[in-house]
Amino acid sequence: MTIKEIQESIVEDFSMFDDWMDRYAMLIEMGKECPMIEEKYRDEAHLINGCQSRVWLNAELKEGKVFYSADSDAVITKGIVNLLIKVFSGQSPEDILSADLGFLDDIGLKEHLSPTRSNGLLAMLKQMLLYAEAFKIKEGNA
Repeated sequence: MTIKEIQESIVEDFSMFDDWMDRYAMLIEMGKECPMIEEKYRDEAHLINGCQSRVWLNAELKEGKVFYSADSDAVITKGIVNLLIKVFSGQSPEDILSADLGFLDDIGLKEHLSPTRSNGLLAMLKQMLLYAEAFKIKEGNA
């Protein structure tokens, strides 16, 4: 699936719920499905700065595609990072870097997060994009 198709699917899933408490419950469930980061990556080097909760993120490039794994000590935050992983994992660095992230507005996530969680969301996005940029540069030099 393309990033756009994945985002459309997520918007559709979120639109099934009118109440934000139900959407939070869905995020918590998504957190339980998060690709678990290996213990060796649960270190300071993989900790995302700017998140209120502790969030670790790792990325690997396999056959031209980026695959992310993560963990967090907060259930909603873990759901948020997994939401981003669902969108970006298995995509090329170029597709990740050129992705339109309007789906975050479409599902109402930004407006329903506390300011600290919004900052964390931006920090997670920034780190994922930095990984994609690094892999793009590395592939160009390979």
